[in-house]
Amino acid sequence: MNFKRLETFIWVATLGSFRKAAERLYTTQPAISTRIAALEEELGVQLFERESGKTLLTSKGQELLPFAEKIVFMSEQLRKRADRVALLSGILRLGVSETIVHSWLPQFFRELHRAVPNLDVEITVDVTSNLRTGLMDRSLDLAFLMGPVSEPKMENRELCSFPLIWVASPDLNLPNRRLDLEELAAWPIVTYARNTKPFAEISQKFSQLDELPARFYSSSSLAACRRLTIDGIGVSTLPLSVIADELKNGQLVRLDTAWTPSQLEFTASYPNVPFNPVAELAANLAVGISKAYSEPPDN
Repeated sequence: MNFKRLETFIWVATLGSFRKAAERLYTTQPAISTRIAALEEELGVQLFERESGKTLLTSKGQELLPFAEKIVFMSEQLRKRADRVALLSGILRLGVSETIVHSWLPQFFRELHRAVPNLDVEITVDVTSNLRTGLMDRSLDLAFLMGPVSEPKMENRELCSFPLIWVASPDLNLPNRRLDLEELAAWPIVTYARNTKPFAEISQKFSQLDELPARFYSSSSLAACRRLTIDGIGVSTLPLSVIADELKNGQLVRLDTAWTPSQLEFTASYPNVPFNPVAELAANLAVGISKAYSEPPDN
């Protein structure tokens, strides 16, 4: 049985489109149609049907898909063990939350290059909601995001977490004592983008105040949030590890507050069907790098 036809069957079923499968497999739509037609002829069954412009699995296609996935998975495992270096090449489409960019991502890439020197990487830096969409529509192979991604056929590997702290420019002359939310709300709250988990938690907390509504300066760029806070535009809650230098050199001061948002929990998430050995290796590598990053240095 032709391996490439089985792989094509899985991708068309996963993406629900001959065109998208062709793009993912770097071939043409007629080539995809030819492979599926040949597989249907070999098996003696119809695998797909078109309905209102959509490509859907037939009942027989649904029945056979798990077997095809298992065959492809076992074949990839065999190839992985037979020739690891030759297999792990091509392109890894990696999505990354910006918090990771400003922490352990450079070390990850150094280690990835040592492990897989023939690999190309396409990097997308975005908010978690968009990275999650990329994983679901298979435009990303792997993402380091605020997870987990609770979807079928999605693997989640736990990465390090990032505590958040409130900070401000010393030019704001905020009192050197514990500050209530009402006092923080006197300034714009510089924070994560509105379609993120931290923004939802922070905005919900400030909505409980009896005073006038807090003003939010939200941004999808962590670097922009840091810059605005350093320039005294408002107060912000940022990952401690990302602003360590600014706290040390006095560009920012840590605020003692009555409430702090939850720490940011990250995962390395990737689709486990079809099996992607490069994504699996990169995820395992990220787990080790992030763990080392979060551990305090030996004295």
